[in-house]
Amino acid sequence: MTRKPRVAIVGAGSLATFLTGALRKSGYTITEIISRNSPRSRRQARTLASKVGARAVTEQTATFDADLLWLCVPDRTIRQAASSLATHAKGKVRFAFHSSGALLSREIESLRKRAAVAAVHPLMTFVPGSRPSLTGVPFALEGDPEAMRLARRIVRDLGGESFALRGPRKAAYHAWATFTSPLWLAFLVTLEDAARVAGLTRVDARRMSLPIIRQTLENYSQLGPEHSFSGPIIRGDTTTVAKHLAALKKYPAVRNVYVALALAALDRLPARNRPELQRLLRN
Repeated sequence: MTRKPRVAIVGAGSLATFLTGALRKSGYTITEIISRNSPRSRRQARTLASKVGARAVTEQTATFDADLLWLCVPDRTIRQAASSLATHAKGKVRFAFHSSGALLSREIESLRKRAAVAAVHPLMTFVPGSRPSLTGVPFALEGDPEAMRLARRIVRDLGGESFALRGPRKAAYHAWATFTSPLWLAFLVTLEDAARVAGLTRVDARRMSLPIIRQTLENYSQLGPEHSFSGPIIRGDTTTVAKHLAALKKYPAVRNVYVALALAALDRLPARNRPELQRLLRN
């Protein structure tokens, strides 16, 4: 397409809200926000539509006057939503995307009869109250060549970077992506639990941990993992590690995470006294 495609967004949650605003800011026309026919969904759609000059509609009332239909709905509902939309769209839409990181483009196979389809997943976290930048954000693409060409163009306009992902790699890609934010948050919550064992509040733990966390990430970015690693494991300090394990003995949830991460460090990062530390951690 020589012009920017007109876009209809399906859904009005966190991803849909952020993506709609980013597309609008990048010069894309949002024609409709398509929601389920429930009071809460319609209310969310109206709020989002009013911000971008679009119409808030349901599948039954949508006109589908768009070139691109972009599904921003939970993974478990993508297939059903696509099937229902295919019934109502009646061939008006030329392209269809969904944004699941784990599912393939064939999840919207029912729309492929009428449009070129692709899975377009931004490697970013979207939560209420946060407005992340898309500058430099990777978007994983998988699907029909024509749809992927359009996706690359849109991602470029949004400031992101796109890369093609083979279908068989999709689940592994999303497992990796889950480490980058959801499981990282699980680690940070465990860090707060460890701080409470030391007598600190969760608020203090967050405030006091942030300087070293930020510096570690900066080191990781600039120096790589091996040259960013410090502490008792790289020194082979079995005495200190034994004290840690003893202090956490009554807190098995925290201790288990400590042991798992320490063993991972011994497996992948520089360390002295590796056999001794492994025996200590596995007992």
